[in-house]
Amino acid sequence: MKKYHFYLIVGFLLSVLSPSVVAELKIGFVDIVKVMEEAPQVKDANKRLKKDFANRKEKLRIARKNLRKMEERLAKDATIMNKQRGRKQNHKISQKRFKLAYQQDELQKDMNFRRNEELDKINKIVTRVIRELGKSSKYDLILSDGVLFWSKRIDITDQVLMRLSPPRRRHKRR
Repeated sequence: MKKYHFYLIVGFLLSVLSPSVVAELKIGFVDIVKVMEEAPQVKDANKRLKKDFANRKEKLRIARKNLRKMEERLAKDATIMNKQRGRKQNHKISQKRFKLAYQQDELQKDMNFRRNEELDKINKIVTRVIRELGKSSKYDLILSDGVLFWSKRIDITDQVLMRLSPPRRRHKRR
């Protein structure tokens, strides 16, 4: 539906405006996929998420390792173990497996929720930067998603990435 509206607007603009007006339009294009891959804010958010969830991931890794050991022990001792003890061990392993699966699912949900929060913040920053670039550079139209072809002449993705990057400090020589 978004693409339909986009094509409708562009088609309308091109059909209504005279060729001389269209020639004077300043149009830019931003490759959002590239921006979301290379923007420092995305890299920082990924580092934060990795750090924030590292402890829980490690606990789950240890729990998986312990569960594997229990399963191996049961498989090894099954022939010499009485049936009642074997059933108890099997039940214990099943409970741990269920608990582990639940914890992994919860971790994944939490990570996805946080990732979406971070991406939403970054998306707002990117949109603001693109609008500021459009105003300061006097663009009439900046396109993004749904574009099938664009030339390097109108690609302003690198300019957006530069504005998203922190300013570089200049070292004074003494």
